[in-house]
Amino acid sequence: MNLFEYEFMQRALVGALIVGVTAPTLGIYLVQRRLSLIGDGIGHVALTGVGLGLLLQTSPVVTAVIVAALGAAAVELVRERGRASGDVALALLFYGGLAGGVVLVELSDESGSANLMSYLFGSLLSTSRSDLIAIAVLSVGVLAVTLFMRPWLFAVCHDEEYARVSGLPVRALNLVLAMGTAVTVTVAMRAVGLLLVSALMVVPVATAQQVTRGFRATMYAAMAIGLAAAGGGVWLSAGTDTSPGATIVLVAIALFIGVVLAAAIGKALRGGGPVADGPEPTEVVLDAADR
Repeated sequence: MNLFEYEFMQRALVGALIVGVTAPTLGIYLVQRRLSLIGDGIGHVALTGVGLGLLLQTSPVVTAVIVAALGAAAVELVRERGRASGDVALALLFYGGLAGGVVLVELSDESGSANLMSYLFGSLLSTSRSDLIAIAVLSVGVLAVTLFMRPWLFAVCHDEEYARVSGLPVRALNLVLAMGTAVTVTVAMRAVGLLLVSALMVVPVATAQQVTRGFRATMYAAMAIGLAAAGGGVWLSAGTDTSPGATIVLVAIALFIGVVLAAAIGKALRGGGPVADGPEPTEVVLDAADR
Protein backbone atom coordinates (compact mmCIF):
# COMPACT_ATOMS: atom_id res chain seq x y z
CA MET A 1 0.00 0.00 0.00
CA ASN A 2 1.32 3.44 -0.93
CA LEU A 3 1.37 5.63 2.19
CA PHE A 4 1.24 8.75 0.03
CA GLU A 5 -2.35 7.89 -0.85
CA TYR A 6 -3.26 9.24 2.59
CA GLU A 7 -3.94 12.94 2.95
CA PHE A 8 -1.74 13.35 6.04
CA MET A 9 1.27 12.00 4.12
CA GLN A 10 0.53 14.33 1.21
CA ARG A 11 0.40 17.30 3.59
CA ALA A 12 3.64 16.17 5.22
CA LEU A 13 5.38 15.90 1.85
CA VAL A 14 4.17 19.30 0.63
CA GLY A 15 5.13 20.96 3.90
CA ALA A 16 8.60 19.39 3.81
CA LEU A 17 9.17 20.44 0.21
CA ILE A 18 8.19 24.04 0.99
CA VAL A 19 10.57 24.17 3.94
CA GLY A 20 13.31 22.43 1.97
CA VAL A 21 13.23 25.15 -0.68
CA THR A 22 12.85 28.08 1.72
CA ALA A 23 15.38 27.36 4.47
CA PRO A 24 18.55 27.44 2.29
CA THR A 25 17.63 30.81 0.75
CA LEU A 26 17.99 32.37 4.19
CA GLY A 27 20.76 30.04 5.32
CA ILE A 28 23.13 31.15 2.57
CA TYR A 29 23.29 34.65 4.08
CA LEU A 30 23.98 33.20 7.52
CA VAL A 31 26.78 31.04 6.11
CA GLN A 32 28.21 34.05 4.31
CA ARG A 33 28.33 35.93 7.63
CA ARG A 34 29.78 32.93 9.53
CA LEU A 35 26.63 32.76 11.63
CA SER A 36 25.69 29.22 10.63
CA LEU A 37 24.42 28.24 14.09
CA ILE A 38 22.33 31.34 14.73
CA GLY A 39 19.21 29.47 13.61
CA ASP A 40 19.76 26.98 16.41
CA GLY A 41 19.84 29.79 18.96
CA ILE A 42 16.72 31.44 17.53
CA GLY A 43 15.06 28.03 17.72
CA HIS A 44 15.69 27.98 21.46
CA VAL A 45 14.05 31.38 21.78
CA ALA A 46 11.11 30.31 19.61
CA LEU A 47 10.37 27.50 22.04
CA THR A 48 9.38 30.12 24.61
CA GLY A 49 6.88 31.43 22.07
CA VAL A 50 5.50 27.94 21.58
CA GLY A 51 5.10 27.47 25.34
CA LEU A 52 3.45 30.88 25.65
CA GLY A 53 0.97 30.01 22.91
CA LEU A 54 0.05 26.73 24.59
CA LEU A 55 -0.27 28.43 27.97
CA LEU A 56 -2.53 31.18 26.60
CA GLN A 57 -4.41 28.66 24.42
CA THR A 58 -3.62 30.58 21.25
CA SER A 59 -1.77 29.55 18.09
CA PRO A 60 1.77 28.47 19.03
CA VAL A 61 2.92 29.40 15.52
CA VAL A 62 1.85 33.05 15.94
CA THR A 63 3.41 33.43 19.39
CA ALA A 64 6.56 31.63 18.23
CA VAL A 65 6.95 34.07 15.33
CA ILE A 66 6.54 37.07 17.64
CA VAL A 67 8.92 35.83 20.34
CA ALA A 68 11.48 34.58 17.81
CA ALA A 69 11.38 37.94 16.00
CA LEU A 70 11.99 39.80 19.27
CA GLY A 71 14.81 37.40 20.12
CA ALA A 72 16.35 37.79 16.67
CA ALA A 73 16.27 41.57 17.01
CA ALA A 74 17.99 41.29 20.39
CA VAL A 75 20.63 38.98 18.92
CA GLU A 76 21.31 41.45 16.11
CA LEU A 77 21.65 44.37 18.49
CA VAL A 78 24.07 42.40 20.68
CA ARG A 79 26.06 41.30 17.63
CA GLU A 80 26.24 44.88 16.37
CA ARG A 81 27.95 46.01 19.55
CA GLY A 82 30.78 43.53 18.87
CA ARG A 83 31.97 43.42 22.47
CA ALA A 84 33.51 40.51 24.32
CA SER A 85 30.42 40.18 26.53
CA GLY A 86 28.27 39.55 23.47
CA ASP A 87 28.76 35.79 23.56
CA VAL A 88 27.65 35.67 27.18
CA ALA A 89 24.55 37.73 26.40
CA LEU A 90 23.65 35.46 23.50
CA ALA A 91 24.15 32.34 25.63
CA LEU A 92 21.84 33.77 28.31
CA LEU A 93 19.22 34.58 25.67
CA PHE A 94 19.38 31.19 23.94
CA TYR A 95 19.42 28.97 26.99
CA GLY A 96 16.94 31.17 28.80
CA GLY A 97 14.63 30.76 25.81
CA LEU A 98 14.99 26.98 25.89
CA ALA A 99 14.42 26.73 29.64
CA GLY A 100 11.52 29.18 29.52
CA GLY A 101 9.89 27.19 26.75
CA VAL A 102 10.15 23.93 28.69
CA VAL A 103 8.60 25.49 31.80
CA LEU A 104 5.77 27.18 29.89
CA VAL A 105 4.92 23.98 28.00
CA GLU A 106 4.76 22.05 31.26
CA LEU A 107 2.57 24.74 32.86
CA SER A 108 0.06 24.61 30.01
CA ASP A 109 -3.00 22.38 30.15
CA GLU A 110 -1.71 20.42 27.17
CA SER A 111 0.29 17.20 27.49
CA GLY A 112 3.67 18.73 28.31
CA SER A 113 6.20 16.10 27.23
CA ALA A 114 4.35 15.16 24.04
CA ASN A 115 4.05 18.77 22.89
CA LEU A 116 7.65 19.53 23.84
CA MET A 117 9.01 16.64 21.80
CA SER A 118 6.87 17.50 18.78
CA TYR A 119 8.27 21.04 18.63
CA LEU A 120 11.85 20.13 19.51
CA PHE A 121 12.15 17.37 16.89
CA GLY A 122 9.27 18.16 14.54
CA SER A 123 5.88 16.60 13.99
CA LEU A 124 5.55 16.63 10.23
CA LEU A 125 2.99 13.84 10.02
CA SER A 126 0.54 15.78 12.19
CA THR A 127 0.63 18.84 9.90
CA SER A 128 -2.93 20.08 9.47
CA ARG A 129 -4.36 21.99 6.54
CA SER A 130 -4.18 25.24 8.50
CA ASP A 131 -0.55 24.48 9.42
CA LEU A 132 0.24 23.94 5.75
CA ILE A 133 -1.37 27.25 4.79
CA ALA A 134 0.64 29.06 7.49
CA ILE A 135 3.87 27.40 6.31
CA ALA A 136 3.16 28.37 2.70
CA VAL A 137 2.30 32.00 3.48
CA LEU A 138 5.34 32.54 5.71
CA SER A 139 7.60 30.79 3.21
CA VAL A 140 6.42 33.03 0.37
CA GLY A 141 7.33 36.03 2.52
CA VAL A 142 10.82 34.67 3.24
CA LEU A 143 11.42 33.80 -0.42
CA ALA A 144 10.28 37.24 -1.54
CA VAL A 145 12.75 38.92 0.82
CA THR A 146 15.73 36.64 0.17
CA LEU A 147 15.36 36.56 -3.62
CA PHE A 148 14.31 40.11 -4.47
CA MET A 149 16.57 41.80 -1.92
CA ARG A 150 19.54 39.58 -2.76
CA PRO A 151 21.98 42.28 -3.98
CA TRP A 152 21.54 44.44 -0.88
CA LEU A 153 21.50 41.57 1.59
CA PHE A 154 24.61 40.06 0.03
CA ALA A 155 26.41 43.41 0.16
CA VAL A 156 25.80 43.61 3.91
CA CYS A 157 26.84 40.00 4.50
CA HIS A 158 29.95 40.21 2.30
CA ASP A 159 31.40 43.49 3.63
CA GLU A 160 29.32 45.39 6.16
CA GLU A 161 31.67 48.38 6.35
CA TYR A 162 31.75 48.82 2.56
CA ALA A 163 27.96 48.56 2.45
CA ARG A 164 27.70 51.26 5.09
CA VAL A 165 30.08 53.55 3.20
CA SER A 166 28.06 52.91 0.03
CA GLY A 167 24.99 54.35 1.70
CA LEU A 168 23.03 51.17 2.31
CA PRO A 169 20.80 51.04 5.42
CA VAL A 170 22.96 48.41 7.11
CA ARG A 171 21.09 48.23 10.41
CA ALA A 172 17.73 47.89 8.66
CA LEU A 173 19.06 45.16 6.36
CA ASN A 174 20.59 43.31 9.31
CA LEU A 175 17.23 43.43 11.07
CA VAL A 176 15.54 42.12 7.91
CA LEU A 177 17.91 39.14 7.98
CA ALA A 178 17.27 38.62 11.68
CA MET A 179 13.49 38.69 11.19
CA GLY A 180 13.82 36.38 8.19
CA THR A 181 15.76 33.93 10.34
CA ALA A 182 13.06 34.03 13.01
CA VAL A 183 10.30 33.36 10.47
CA THR A 184 12.28 30.57 8.80
CA VAL A 185 12.88 28.86 12.14
CA THR A 186 9.17 29.05 12.91
CA VAL A 187 8.24 27.72 9.47
CA ALA A 188 10.63 24.78 9.77
CA MET A 189 9.79 23.76 13.33
CA ARG A 190 6.89 21.57 12.16
CA ALA A 191 9.09 19.83 9.61
CA VAL A 192 12.41 19.18 11.36
CA GLY A 193 11.97 20.62 14.85
CA LEU A 194 13.59 23.56 16.59
CA LEU A 195 16.73 21.61 17.50
CA LEU A 196 17.42 20.54 13.90
CA VAL A 197 16.32 23.60 11.96
CA SER A 198 19.86 24.97 11.51
CA ALA A 199 20.84 21.83 9.60
CA LEU A 200 18.27 22.46 6.88
CA MET A 201 19.41 26.07 6.54
CA VAL A 202 23.15 25.33 6.46
CA VAL A 203 23.85 21.83 5.10
CA PRO A 204 22.32 22.35 1.61
CA VAL A 205 24.33 25.57 1.30
CA ALA A 206 27.55 23.83 2.35
CA THR A 207 26.82 21.10 -0.20
CA ALA A 208 26.16 23.57 -3.00
CA GLN A 209 29.41 25.42 -2.25
CA GLN A 210 31.35 22.30 -3.20
CA VAL A 211 30.19 22.48 -6.83
CA THR A 212 29.34 26.14 -7.49
CA ARG A 213 31.21 29.44 -7.38
CA GLY A 214 28.78 32.31 -7.87
CA PHE A 215 26.57 33.44 -5.00
CA ARG A 216 23.40 33.26 -7.09
CA ALA A 217 24.30 29.82 -8.45
CA THR A 218 25.04 28.62 -4.93
CA MET A 219 21.65 29.84 -3.72
CA TYR A 220 19.71 28.09 -6.48
CA ALA A 221 21.74 24.89 -6.10
CA ALA A 222 21.13 24.93 -2.34
CA MET A 223 17.40 25.30 -2.95
CA ALA A 224 17.46 22.26 -5.23
CA ILE A 225 19.48 20.25 -2.70
CA GLY A 226 17.12 21.26 0.11
CA LEU A 227 14.17 20.19 -2.02
CA ALA A 228 15.81 16.81 -2.73
CA ALA A 229 16.71 16.26 0.93
CA ALA A 230 13.18 17.11 2.10
CA GLY A 231 11.43 14.93 -0.47
CA GLY A 232 13.90 12.07 -0.05
CA GLY A 233 13.71 12.27 3.73
CA VAL A 234 9.92 12.05 3.81
CA TRP A 235 9.91 9.16 1.32
CA LEU A 236 12.61 7.28 3.25
CA SER A 237 10.94 7.86 6.62
CA ALA A 238 7.67 6.47 5.24
CA GLY A 239 9.42 3.23 4.29
CA THR A 240 11.52 2.88 7.44
CA ASP A 241 9.00 4.23 9.98
CA THR A 242 11.48 6.78 11.33
CA SER A 243 11.08 10.44 12.31
CA PRO A 244 10.65 12.52 9.12
CA GLY A 245 12.52 15.53 10.52
CA ALA A 246 15.58 13.59 11.61
CA THR A 247 15.55 11.56 8.39
CA ILE A 248 15.47 14.74 6.28
CA VAL A 249 18.55 16.04 8.09
CA LEU A 250 20.39 12.73 7.68
CA VAL A 251 19.59 12.70 3.96
CA ALA A 252 20.93 16.26 3.66
CA ILE A 253 24.16 15.25 5.43
CA ALA A 254 24.44 12.16 3.23
CA LEU A 255 24.15 14.35 0.13
CA PHE A 256 26.91 16.59 1.49
CA ILE A 257 29.22 13.63 2.10
CA GLY A 258 28.42 12.19 -1.33
CA VAL A 259 29.16 15.47 -3.12
CA VAL A 260 32.44 15.94 -1.21
CA LEU A 261 33.57 12.40 -2.02
CA ALA A 262 32.56 12.73 -5.66
CA ALA A 263 34.47 16.01 -5.96
CA ALA A 264 37.54 14.46 -4.34
CA ILE A 265 37.45 11.41 -6.62
CA GLY A 266 36.91 13.57 -9.69
CA LYS A 267 39.87 15.76 -8.81
CA ALA A 268 42.07 12.74 -8.16
CA LEU A 269 41.13 11.21 -11.53
CA ARG A 270 41.99 14.46 -13.26
CA GLY A 271 45.39 14.42 -11.63
CA GLY A 272 44.75 17.59 -9.70
CA GLY A 273 47.01 16.62 -6.83
CA PRO A 274 45.99 16.75 -3.19
CA VAL A 275 42.42 17.72 -2.56
CA ALA A 276 42.10 21.09 -0.87
CA ASP A 277 39.56 21.89 1.76
CA GLY A 278 36.25 23.33 0.58
CA PRO A 279 35.96 27.10 0.22
CA GLU A 280 35.28 29.21 3.25
CA PRO A 281 31.92 30.98 3.22
CA THR A 282 33.50 34.34 2.49
CA GLU A 283 35.40 32.94 -0.49
CA VAL A 284 32.26 32.44 -2.58
CA VAL A 285 32.88 34.43 -5.77
CA LEU A 286 30.16 36.78 -6.98
CA ASP A 287 29.02 36.78 -10.58
CA ALA A 288 29.00 40.26 -12.10
CA ALA A 289 25.20 40.34 -11.99
CA ASP A 290 25.25 39.66 -8.24
CA ARG A 291 27.09 42.85 -7.36
